[in-house]
Amino acid sequence: MSLTAGQTYTLKISREVSPYGFFLSDGEAEVLLHYTELVGSKPGVGNTVTVFIYFDSEDRLAATMKKPLLQLGELARLKVADVHPKLGCFLEMGLSRHLLLPLSELPESIAYRPLPGDEVFVVMKHDKIGRLVAKLAFEEDLSPLVFEAPASWRNTWVEGWVTKTLQMGSFVIVDGGVVGFGVYGLIPSSERTKPLRLGERVRARVTYIREDGRVNLSMTERKEVGRVEDADRILAFLKERPAGGMPYSDETEADIIKQRFGISKSAFKRALGKLMKDGIVTQKGSWTYLAQPPGEKEQTEGADTK
Repeated sequence: MSLTAGQTYTLKISREVSPYGFFLSDGEAEVLLHYTELVGSKPGVGNTVTVFIYFDSEDRLAATMKKPLLQLGELARLKVADVHPKLGCFLEMGLSRHLLLPLSELPESIAYRPLPGDEVFVVMKHDKIGRLVAKLAFEEDLSPLVFEAPASWRNTWVEGWVTKTLQMGSFVIVDGGVVGFGVYGLIPSSERTKPLRLGERVRARVTYIREDGRVNLSMTERKEVGRVEDADRILAFLKERPAGGMPYSDETEADIIKQRFGISKSAFKRALGKLMKDGIVTQKGSWTYLAQPPGEKEQTEGADTK
C-alpha cells in the first residue's frame, strides 16, 4: 500500500517514540501520528487507528485522527483564515494546518479577491509535487449539487456566497436551507451596488427565474420601493451640504453617481424626479438644490411665530 496525502486509512501502530508520538505502518511505509493529533483515549502499540494523511509544516507526510472538512477530490465551502499577497489564501480545513488556495486560482483584480472571513467553494487536489492544495470549484463541480429555484422565490430576498466574480457580474450559490445545497444565481454588474469579492456573503433580490431553474439577482430594491429609499438618501445628503446644494444632476456621469450614492444613474434620475415632483428640490445647470435651504426654512418659521 502507498500512503497518499488527502485520504483516510486504517493503520496499525508499530511503535511509540516519546516525546513525538506513534509511528503507524501500512506494512510498507511508516508515518508519524503526533501526540497532539490524537483524538479520544491514548492507543497502544499493536492497535489500529483510522487517520487522515496530510503534510506537516516541514512538508513531511503525517497522520491525524482529527477529521478534515474535506478529503482529496471532495468539494466543500471553506473559510479564509489568512491571505498572503504572493502565495494566495489559507483556508480552514478542520486541522492544525491550513489548505492553500494558490494565487493562480484568485481573480486578477485585487478588489475581487477574498478577505479573511470570506468562504469559498473549493475542491481538494494535489499540486505538481503531490502536496495538498485547494482549487476553485467550477460550474461542473457545483451543477450536480444545485436545485431549481421555486417560483415562490420571485422578488424575495435571499443570501448566498459569491463563487466567481467578473467585470460583467458575480455568480452566486444561493442558500438552499433545508431544501438542499443551493441555487445558481447571477448578479449582473448593473445590479451590483459595489464590487463583490470571491467568497463574499451577499444579500440580493431574485428578479427572474430562468427555465433552467437558475436565478437573476439584484442588490437593489424594486423600482417603486428603491425610488423612495434613494430619494431619502439624496435628501439626507443635501441637508448636510452647505446651502443645501450638490454638484450632481441628471447630467452627472453614471460612474460618479455609483461611487457617491451606490446606485445606478437611472435609479438616481428616478429619485431626483420624485423629489422634484414633490417640490423638494430644484436643478440649476449641473447642480441640485433643496427648494428651501435649511437656513431659509428656519428664518421662515421664525417669522411665522412673530
